[in-house]
Amino acid sequence: MKQNRMVRALQKLAAAGAVVLAAVSLQPTTASAAPAPVVGGTRAAQGEFPWMVRLSMGCGGSLITPQVVLTAAHCVSGSGTNTGITATAGVVDLQSSSAIKVKSTKVLQAPGYNGQGKDWALIKLATPITSLPNLKIAETTAYNSGTFTVAGWGAAREGGAQQRYLLKANVPFVSDATCQAAYGSDLVPAEEICAGYNQGGVDTCQGDSGGPMFRKDDAGAWVQVGIVSWGEGCARAGYPGVYTEVSTFAAAIKSAAATL
Repeated sequence: MKQNRMVRALQKLAAAGAVVLAAVSLQPTTASAAPAPVVGGTRAAQGEFPWMVRLSMGCGGSLITPQVVLTAAHCVSGSGTNTGITATAGVVDLQSSSAIKVKSTKVLQAPGYNGQGKDWALIKLATPITSLPNLKIAETTAYNSGTFTVAGWGAAREGGAQQRYLLKANVPFVSDATCQAAYGSDLVPAEEICAGYNQGGVDTCQGDSGGPMFRKDDAGAWVQVGIVSWGEGCARAGYPGVYTEVSTFAAAIKSAAATL
């Protein structure tokens, strides 16, 4: 039976941990579901996506300023002072001695977040990470099409464990109409963007929540167009991944980041 989106998002977070990309599905899993096949994920090279961040609660994120990480609202419990999150950055191997680890100081969950849409949050770090580049966020819908890249340390199969190494995969844009055919009223088209293959097999999964979906802009630079949010299981046929549409919230994200 199909679960509501909040349950799916929380399950994705709860199983926290492994990057499934191709089954890299960053989506929450259904407890009774069979594992999805891992077919499309490959290991990312050191330095390939230097703004990728792993968060200690089992989510992904992106470094959008030297001191602010963009992640999903469902990965955090609210806004305010929070020193309990550790951000790991600068490595594809989470066990690397070169990993940069920084504690959080504050969290800002999207105003009005209630489990449907508005799935973004910011985490302020105790000290800025100046040795790594930042990921630009999309401020218009110009890049909300084509083929996207997803990456994370989440599960490599539905219900699987967290991965040690960063995995990556490519997923194509899915129209709102096609995505609504799968998810009905659970989808918020004005605030969400979908991506994936109709036949399944490549996706984000548990533990990938909050990580970025990105592509190259016209100048050849990476730009973040989505945030891993939810979906039905991981890499299932007919159920694309659902991502927060970054351009919809870009102004609010930039404003909030400047005041953290």
